[in-house]
Order: sequence, then structure tokens, then C-alpha cells
Amino acid sequence: MLASLTDVVGASHVVTDADVLAARSIDHTGRYRGRASALVRPGSADEVAEVLRICRDGGAYVTVQGGRTSLVAGTVPEHDDVLLSTERLTAISDVDTVEHRLLAGAGATLAAVQAAAAAAGLVFGVDLSARDSATVGGMASTNAGGLRTVRYGNMGEQIVGLDVALPDGSVLHRHSRVRRDNTGYDMSSLFVGAEGTLGVITALDLRVHPTPSHRTTAVCGFDDLEALVEAGRIFAEVDGIAALELIDGRAAALTREHVGVGAPVPGNWLLLVELAADHDQTDRLAALLDGVSPEPAVGLDVAAQQRLWRVRESLAEVLGVYGPPLKFDVSLPLSAVSGFARDAVALVYRQVPEALPVLFGHIGEGNLHLNVLRFPVEREAALYAEMMELIAGCGGNVSSEHGVGTRKRPYLGMSREAVDIAAMRTVKAALDPTGYLNAAVLFD
Repeated sequence: MLASLTDVVGASHVVTDADVLAARSIDHTGRYRGRASALVRPGSADEVAEVLRICRDGGAYVTVQGGRTSLVAGTVPEHDDVLLSTERLTAISDVDTVEHRLLAGAGATLAAVQAAAAAAGLVFGVDLSARDSATVGGMASTNAGGLRTVRYGNMGEQIVGLDVALPDGSVLHRHSRVRRDNTGYDMSSLFVGAEGTLGVITALDLRVHPTPSHRTTAVCGFDDLEALVEAGRIFAEVDGIAALELIDGRAAALTREHVGVGAPVPGNWLLLVELAADHDQTDRLAALLDGVSPEPAVGLDVAAQQRLWRVRESLAEVLGVYGPPLKFDVSLPLSAVSGFARDAVALVYRQVPEALPVLFGHIGEGNLHLNVLRFPVEREAALYAEMMELIAGCGGNVSSEHGVGTRKRPYLGMSREAVDIAAMRTVKAALDPTGYLNAAVLFD
């Protein structure tokens, strides 16, 4: 089988070195490890499809890898897999400035797509702190959200068309130049959020947006989380909202201690608000903030806005300062956010009193990221199960924008009914009857 794979992609793109495979079999957090037999790096959609056909016929499992930024072990192999990397699929077309779209290979990083859009005077609607390594193919596979979801929506809402290599070795090209197309099933949506279980996305036709000419940013401090959530509920409905981020005081203390970036205002909880439009938003934001926060920090120019964003952006630098953090990505009804924050912190401290829970996220959608620092790996299983129960008890989903991956697959039934899961299994069996593609992901 290795000889056949080499014939398809070339000898330099089939790697069996044990050290390389070991490094590629660890997830982004460093908490989860697997094993692989080979790394294959195809350079085109046809090569991806042929690699899949060879692996299927050879009885090998395949795990798809993009930027490997999954936080739920979504790219960790479990069956001595062949790792299929999209890292060579990085081409980005010229931006169509009339239709506001561009074509990007699945292995193109988010930062590269953002730069291409910006060079054309446009903006790509999804932004993540992992922008320099996250790939747009992987982001589509998990339907990633991020910092601008409150304005532009998730990754799926940016996708106009897809190229997908299917498990049988064929390639699906689903593109349309028209703006509305209801001719049959919405095949593109089928693969968005499927976490690579139904096919390998090789290229994406992406929507880009006009760049607002005026931006105004503010950070408000709150002592009470319920008051922040209520303010966030109001701001989320405001025309021109561009970002709405929650940061807890423990997180701000961490950035101040380790990178010298402290909170610009006092408070147990911080709310970062940004408005963007084609006209000055300063007076409007001031009116909206009146009565919400006594002394918000406001950024009117680019430099000041960047300073306000630094606490939120710096979190990525410090989360691993005490070793690999234990991460929970959850989606909650806004009415449950305050209770969840209280009970989740109590749960963490009850299990490991010296642990450090850090909460932040996209409060406009109730999408929160709970990172537990200084939590020993050997205690993880017990906390994970209890945390999933807490999330479900709050009426939330056990996953929001990071997917189910391998880590959360035992808890899928907490967010999906049995009939729903059975339907998903039917689709999986129809496209991948031998179950060799991303076999560790989503389903037990």
C-alpha cells in the first residue's frame, strides 16, 4: 500500500519516520495521543481521492489533518492510521470583487485567506486566535465560529461551494455562480460540521464581505455576571455589532501576570464590545454604554482598539503556562450562563482545589470556552463526565464550535436524540460503508 501511495503523491510526501509520526499523533492541547503508520501529503483533489481509494482497498484507517488545532482530539489517530494532511492544498485564487468570493485550498490558513481578502479591500467573516495555523478546510469541517460570529455567522455561512474527495475515491465539485440554488440537496452543508467523517474537503468557495470604514471598541467592567449577560443580550441585537466577547477576571489576571497585559477597567467580568459601520459609531456606542458600565475604556483609533483587544488576544499565549489545559467548549442558553459559571467553578475546585478555571467566549451566542489550568491528567475523566452532565442540565450543547472529535463522542447523546444520531449513522454508512475515514471521530 505504501508503494501505491508513493506512486500517487511522490516519495517525499509519504513519511514513515517514527519521530514525525509521533509528533503528528498528539493533539493541539498536548493531552491526547494516538498512533499512526504513515503520513501522506497529497497535492491535489485527485490525489486526495486516489489516496482514499488506496487506503480503503487496503483496509487502512485514515485520519484527516489540517492545521491540527482541534481541541477535542479530532485529528488524533486511534487505529495505527494513515494520516492524510491537506498542508499542500494552499492555493488561493484572486478575489472576485464583484461577487465577493474567493476559492481557497483546504490547507490554506485562516490568516492567508484574511490577507487575500484584505488586499482586495474586503474582509473574511470568521476570525480565530489560531488564525496563523488553523486551516479553512478544518474550520469548515467543525463549522468553526470565533470572534466575529455575532456579525457574520459561523464558517458554514461563509461557504458558497466545496470540492470534496469522497470515501469511494470520487471527487464532488459543488459550486454555483448563481446566488440562489435550490436544485436538490444542499450537498455543501452536508460536509460542513461533519468533522471529516463523510469526505475530505479539498477546496472551498468562500464569501467575503465589505470592510467597514469605521470601528469603535469598548471594554466594560462588571462585578455581576448576570448584568454582563443582560448587556450582551442587548448589544447582540444592535445593528452594526462586530464583536461581543466575555472575559473573566481570572483570565485578565493571568494575562497581566505573564505577558503584562492587564484589564483596562476594574471588574470581576469584562465585556468587549465593537461596532463597525460605514459611518462614525462613537456617539452611538457612547449612548449604548450609558448606564451599562460606569467608566468603560473606549478605543477610537486603531492603536487604542488594538490595546483593548490585547487581553482577549493574549489569552492564547498564557493558557498553557501551567501545562496542557483541560478545555471545555460549550453552547448555553444565555439565561443559564451565570449559573453554569458558578457551578462549573465550584465543580472544578471540589475536585482539585488548586486548579485555575478560566472562562471566556462569545457571549452574543452563549458560546463559552472554559479552560481549567493546573488540572492533572489522571483526574480528567471524572471531571469531564461531571462537566458534561452540568452542561446538559443547563440546557446547553456539549460542543459548540470545536466539534465532537474523539474526546466528546461518549456524550453525543446528551445533545442529540437517538433518532438524530441514527440518521447521522445512516448518512455515514451510505458514503463510507467500511467506516475507515476519521473512524475515531464523532461516533462510538
